[in-house]
Amino acid sequence: MNTTILPPAPWTTREDLAGLVAALDPDGAGLCRYVGGAVRDTLLGLDVKDIDMATPHLPEQTQALLKAAGIRQVPTGLAHGTITAVLPGGPVEITTLRRDVSTDGRHATVAFSREWQEDAARRDFTINALYADPRTLEVSDYFGGLDDLASRTLRFIGAADERIREDYLRILRYFRFQARFGSLPADPAAEAACAALAPGMKGLSRERVASELLGLLALPDPAATVARMAQMGVLAQVLPEADPAALPALIAAEAKAGQAPDALRRMAALLPADPPVVEQVAARLRLSIAQRKRLVAAAARSPLDALRPPRAMAYELGRDEAIDRLLLAGRDITDLSGWTVPRLPLKGGQIVARGVGAGPDVARTLRAVEARWVAEGFPDEARVMQLLDAELAKN
Repeated sequence: MNTTILPPAPWTTREDLAGLVAALDPDGAGLCRYVGGAVRDTLLGLDVKDIDMATPHLPEQTQALLKAAGIRQVPTGLAHGTITAVLPGGPVEITTLRRDVSTDGRHATVAFSREWQEDAARRDFTINALYADPRTLEVSDYFGGLDDLASRTLRFIGAADERIREDYLRILRYFRFQARFGSLPADPAAEAACAALAPGMKGLSRERVASELLGLLALPDPAATVARMAQMGVLAQVLPEADPAALPALIAAEAKAGQAPDALRRMAALLPADPPVVEQVAARLRLSIAQRKRLVAAAARSPLDALRPPRAMAYELGRDEAIDRLLLAGRDITDLSGWTVPRLPLKGGQIVARGVGAGPDVARTLRAVEARWVAEGFPDEARVMQLLDAELAKN
């Protein structure tokens, strides 16, 4: 078994974590360890967002120890051995060591274990099966994850096809992790298994698929990975409408504009400019109403977007929707930097006060003034009153 020492990081010295460790392992007998992403990312010098722990304690023992220490807890996944400790510095998931009893490609039936290597063996990739002692920060590696991390090799634990058949979502996780941590050429056994078993993803829940796709697209530059997924026939299994050709140009436009990576905007680049089709995709992936609205707005893009003033687009569509369409068209968005979409400084009552009868004439006048106000670049209220006078003078 390979070992190393976890380098110092701000999270490893948190007092609330020390209190949690003292509750779970008061005698220093090695009854809890950090595991997974926190260990991996610290070794890579990356910021750590989520902290997970593993323990040989049964779930009810973990609950009793946390209660005795006065640590608030939530039984987030009790059937699978997971208790969440709610700490001042953020939640920590604590999971009993496990081994798989049976799997169906979507869910696993597990049995609790007291062996760290058994727990490591059921994880997906070698770089995610790294454990760290919370007191000594010694890292335990049972499957060569440290070497793989050093060489940026993403490798399944054991036989790739067996790991995938346990949970077909691991295909999408493979490509997300490959885009984030891997180097090329990729592990041939992993790629071959992903390509061969891709049809098995059709049985996955759409929410899980959407989460992984959006996680991949949120990475700094996933274009090459997405293209590889399409080439291997993987992308067609979960997003058959996708065409990766427009993704590199959008990523370049985001970078030039100083915009952070945006997963929804990148999904819009993959999908056709066809609102009904995109509406179906959003519904199939169980996206939120706000996400659907934004994707459909992007799908309504047209060649005319290359000619329209950015602020006029933002006023009509919304700021985020306008930025999406401008960047998809390869346009500059400087005009929207620091600009807040204004409200028309004119009310229907003001038009009625000018002698216009309440009803359709008020609405027509309001729309006409608004159109001129937008065309002139959103002038102040004094100019709006002049526009109103000009419009009323026509009648």
